[in-house]
Amino acid sequence: MLIVPPSRLTILSVAYPFAPVLEDSVGGAEQILSKLDRAIVDAGHRSVVIAQEGSAVAGELRSVDHVKGYISDPLRAFVHGQVRQRISEAIRDCRPDLVHFHGIDFADYLPLQTMQCLVSLHLPLAWYDPGALRPQRAGTWLLPVSGSQVRLGAPGVKLLPPIENGVSIPKELEPKGDFALSIGRICSEKGTHEAVDAARAAGTGLLVAGEVFPYPEHRRYWRDVVRPRLDQARRWIGRIAGKRKQKLLGQAKCVLIPSRAPETSSLVAMEALAAGTPVIAYPSGALPDIIEHGRTGFIVDGPREMAIAIRAVNDLDPLICRTAASERFPLAKMTSAYLAQYAKLVA
Repeated sequence: MLIVPPSRLTILSVAYPFAPVLEDSVGGAEQILSKLDRAIVDAGHRSVVIAQEGSAVAGELRSVDHVKGYISDPLRAFVHGQVRQRISEAIRDCRPDLVHFHGIDFADYLPLQTMQCLVSLHLPLAWYDPGALRPQRAGTWLLPVSGSQVRLGAPGVKLLPPIENGVSIPKELEPKGDFALSIGRICSEKGTHEAVDAARAAGTGLLVAGEVFPYPEHRRYWRDVVRPRLDQARRWIGRIAGKRKQKLLGQAKCVLIPSRAPETSSLVAMEALAAGTPVIAYPSGALPDIIEHGRTGFIVDGPREMAIAIRAVNDLDPLICRTAASERFPLAKMTSAYLAQYAKLVA
């Protein structure tokens, strides 16, 4: 007999508890959760979100404490205890059909109750605890966010077919300025200093946007490596969001992503292409799958090649970038795939 899922689902989404869920969160996982929360509500379902205090959601927020500064082991354990409590309360009060986890630490607060749990793996598989990727709990499903992540996956890890991230497509293109843009977390694996070096070698201006998180190694990298390289032409502008972020993405001549991390996806690259801006990136993880070399950007190796590509970027057509993004990474494609996955798992 065919089993049909409920026409109105209740989805409990659980965020990484040490970052707020906002439409323009710094972290990609939080951005994706925000978009799914909105899509769940717009589709007529019930969305309940467990996330850090100060998050903004379309559904119902059940918050955990907003902790500041360095996250010590005792503090992490305390917050994880709060998450477990909020999950138990939400299961009791809301009776969700499915729990959707987005944090790297999901294994520390999986529910004991027998219900379907979906885990979106937003980060490189090597960054997760090996035991977390081999869950003993029945009804726990691991979902990658790119084909690259599957190809680089660990042997013996059972994964669902990937659902690629998606982004909104602006209605109009911004007029181009004469500057490059680097945006993201300020940490050594993201290679921010190499973006500065490449822009200087190319003789072009650079706006460096992002956030320095309160981890000692991140602060040292910013203080000792990135900040000394900045000057009047290569400037730090801090965190950008909303209309300002969209405007700068569209006006930039190119977006630089000199990441050495095995990127599972790149919302920045997708958003840049959607805004009609070519992307110049290192061949890390999923980036070569997102960028069509010589058509929507360049895949390069090192600051010297990046500088050469910056000088050549004016030959690329913004309309081609935007069309590629609208065909490959539309937001509706991602949200529809997730809603279909929810229905399949609870049927």
